[in-house]
Amino acid sequence: MPDSLRAAIRDVIDFPQPGIVFKDITPILADGKLFHKAIGLLCETLGGARIDKVAGIDARGFIFASAVADRLGVGFVPIRKKGKLPWKTRQTAYALEYGEAIVELHEDAVTPGESVLLVDDLLATGGTAAAAVKLLDELGANLIGISFLIELSFLGGRSKLKPHPVHSILIF
Repeated sequence: MPDSLRAAIRDVIDFPQPGIVFKDITPILADGKLFHKAIGLLCETLGGARIDKVAGIDARGFIFASAVADRLGVGFVPIRKKGKLPWKTRQTAYALEYGEAIVELHEDAVTPGESVLLVDDLLATGGTAAAAVKLLDELGANLIGISFLIELSFLGGRSKLKPHPVHSILIF
């Protein structure tokens, strides 16, 4: 089935800017069987470990992380772009190709020692995921692993997430 997931991903040339080949996951989302399988494979990355919460990164990561949390019967923690969370937050900045961005997490989203799986749709350079890891670490989360549907291995993002275990369903 990972081959059917791979076949469903659409390459969009020059999006969002020239020279980028965007991996469009919307065909997977539109196919109930493929979406179900993708969520199942992300759940399997835990290898049977017990977790308390699944954290997801704004925005496409929310789709996968919330479904994984529901499937596992645990809570969901949103890690959002700056200014989108309504309560007290912690925030951290990370580098973009041209500038920087900020992600936030509610201060009470995770209590110290809670076991958390971080889920996102895609690992590219690793900047956003590393910022999310930093926030979870600051709250005292026991980060069991970081799982992605897609990894663009040629961009080397995995190296920014050490020493945490990284699992990717599809590697390009």
